[in-house]
Amino acid sequence: MRTARRGPGALTAVLITALAVLAVVAVVSVGVGAHAIAPADVVRALFAFDGSSDHVVVRDIRVPRAVLALGAGAALAAAGLLVQVLSRNPLAEPGVLGVTAGSGFAITVGSALGLTATALGEVVVAVLGAVVATLLVYSVGRGSPLRLVLTGVALSSVLAGASLGLRLMLPDVFDEYRFWAVGSLAGREQAPNALPLSVIAVALVAALLLGRQLDVIALGESTAHGLGASVTRVRAASLVLITVLAGTATAIAGPILFVGLMVPHVARRLAGASVPWAMAFAVVLGPVLLLVSDIGSRVLLPTGEVPVAIVTAFLGGPVLVWAVRRYGAAAL
Repeated sequence: MRTARRGPGALTAVLITALAVLAVVAVVSVGVGAHAIAPADVVRALFAFDGSSDHVVVRDIRVPRAVLALGAGAALAAAGLLVQVLSRNPLAEPGVLGVTAGSGFAITVGSALGLTATALGEVVVAVLGAVVATLLVYSVGRGSPLRLVLTGVALSSVLAGASLGLRLMLPDVFDEYRFWAVGSLAGREQAPNALPLSVIAVALVAALLLGRQLDVIALGESTAHGLGASVTRVRAASLVLITVLAGTATAIAGPILFVGLMVPHVARRLAGASVPWAMAFAVVLGPVLLLVSDIGSRVLLPTGEVPVAIVTAFLGGPVLVWAVRRYGAAAL
């Protein structure tokens, strides 16, 4: 459903407000944990490091964790928006193209072959799995958005069944997969994430640049062809970006659902009919949601942490119910 366009001044003001909210949430996220650190101390740790224990915790643990949330949240939200625009389905999210299932199957096979003994190996295997799954989906379903979605759902079911069979036959593989399958930021901030986060940053820039062409595609294929847009090239570029963004985010943080479903809805409502502005909002609001969820994961239990994927699922359930009631069969 397309809404009326808003003026660039109003959109800019909303984006600046969203960036301010992101900055506040990021500072609060760095301060929350088993040992609370005041926001003023967080700022001092960043700009006037004195080597104290609080400053070490901020710089070495909580800031890397917040950066991980920033990258994964922005990647999942942008990938979700791309999927929804590409499929013209407001109920779609990256998992429907087989990205998550491909990563999970690759992790299972990689664990059985001993390829995921290191954090870097785990990331590489998960990304390769996402790439192969997306290529298979595109090779079968490239004829239409509906066929893409149906092929992705079918492949996801097959890969999920194959992964479960391997895990049941190989208990050691099950133990290793279980750690990865719990979408969480805890304990992953010390992994070598510089390269994956750099890849996400480049892909986000590419997604923002692709926004204008997606704006034309969102009008429908016939209209897009009439306006001179190359639908095939834009669709292929979008699939590449979806794979890179969602696959890399899943590789470094595990499967975190609903971010790619919730955030695009909010972004598109704020942006009106503009896909480029919706993409900009998604890149900002995705990290806000994941950081807020991560804060919740630390404070819900007095004796430990709840995986952030559980928090996003708890928040995403009502959103999914609302979306189904709002769009109904027209989205299917």
